[in-house]
Amino acid sequence: MTCNHTIHSHAHHVGWDNSIPPALSVVPGEAVEIETIDSSGGQLHAKATLDDLKALDFGRVNPVTGPVHIEGAELGDTVAVTFLDFAPSGWGWTANIPGFGLLADAFPDPALHVWRYDTGLAKPAAFVPEGAVALKPFVGTVGLALAEPGSHSVVPPRRVGGNLDIRDNCKGTTLYLPVEVAGGLLSLGDTHAAQGDGEICGTAIESPMTVQVKLDLLKGENLPFPRLETSGPVTDHIDRKGYRVTTGVGPDLMQASRDAVSGMIDWLCANTQMAAVDAYMLCSVAGDLRISEIVDMPNWVVSFYFPKSVLG
Repeated sequence: MTCNHTIHSHAHHVGWDNSIPPALSVVPGEAVEIETIDSSGGQLHAKATLDDLKALDFGRVNPVTGPVHIEGAELGDTVAVTFLDFAPSGWGWTANIPGFGLLADAFPDPALHVWRYDTGLAKPAAFVPEGAVALKPFVGTVGLALAEPGSHSVVPPRRVGGNLDIRDNCKGTTLYLPVEVAGGLLSLGDTHAAQGDGEICGTAIESPMTVQVKLDLLKGENLPFPRLETSGPVTDHIDRKGYRVTTGVGPDLMQASRDAVSGMIDWLCANTQMAAVDAYMLCSVAGDLRISEIVDMPNWVVSFYFPKSVLG
């Protein structure tokens, strides 16, 4: 599908605010090409070092490009965002950022891995000292403006979308977002080359890309929260060799998640040459947290699935 418009990455912002003037206005059914900046806001780059990570200005992180005004959108409507295609940059980064992530207390020191990958996505991205991660580009942050005035952080997700980090918001998927303000005011960014469900260390393969989307409008849907519809299977790029799975069992889902992930990190360290923090970052970009059981009180089961294909 040919795009009707292009928004360049200089039209970005770092907070949801319904007073930001639209970078573009579109008619429902039109397609837009949107350039994004990586989630560091350009502070990290293909030759970045640990010192660059330590100097990160968090006031500049998670920029989103936009906003886009959708003609006719009003409170109670739904904006349908169909992801048509991605043009990856070929590089990205994954980091352990102190104080951030599921196991922040266990990994207090910063760590950075810079990736180079095939822009054609034909082969997995190599991870040093060992491993390779299958690629699946998607938009981590995509949302509409809030009705509440003022600037709101891009970091937490909300009912109008935002930092959802749903890896299936990829090519072919349609995401449905509830409208709170006239025009909807769509912005997106935080593009990823790959991520496991849960994004456990707090970062994926953070990678700038150009994204093509088609924007449609559904009147009077009154969605309570975002929904999405995929165009096909969601794991066939990684599951052909099977998985290794660890679990956490207990009355607290967060603690069970921590236990499941910790078990996989322990397994990786015992069976490879990886340092624990590298295993943690690799789990974030390649492994999936799943709630396996949440009905047999008082204990629930959380599982962590790590694809065997990553280690060959």
